[in-house]
Amino acid sequence: MAQDDLPSAPESADGATGPATVEIRTAARAALIPTVRAVASDLAARADFDLDAISDLRMAVDEACATLVGLATPDSALRCTFDVHGERIDVSARVHTPDGAELPTDSFGWRVLQTLADRVSVEAGAADGAASAADSASTLTIRLHKLSGPGL
Repeated sequence: MAQDDLPSAPESADGATGPATVEIRTAARAALIPTVRAVASDLAARADFDLDAISDLRMAVDEACATLVGLATPDSALRCTFDVHGERIDVSARVHTPDGAELPTDSFGWRVLQTLADRVSVEAGAADGAASAADSASTLTIRLHKLSGPGL
C-alpha cells in the first residue's frame, strides 16, 4: 500500500485531526525497555489494532530497543517516538553510539524486525551537537511502520 493510499487519522473527540505523537526518553538500559514496550502496546490498543498487530508491534519495539541498547554509549538516552496515524503507527527508536558503531542487518534480530513490522529501516548519523566527523559520537535510529491489521 502506498503512503498516499493510507487512511487519514480519525477526528478526535475535541475535533482535532492528524497524527498523535508520543515521545519517551529513558536511560538506554535493558531494564527500562518493558516501559517502552507497554506504551507501544497501549497506543496500538487505543488505535483499535487487532490483537495480532498489537503483539507484533510490542515485540518489534522490544527487539528494536534491545538491539539499540546493546550498541549505546554508557550515558546514552533511548528516545522512542510513536506517531499514531489512524490505522498505522510509525515508531522511531534512537540512541547515541560510539563513532563507527553499526547495526547488523544480517542478524536474527533484524530478520525478526522485518517479520514483525510492515516496514523497517536503520539510519546512522552524527549525534546532536556533533560539529564534525572528528567528534566521537553518532546515533543509530531504527524506524518501524506497523499497520493495524492484515490486508490494509
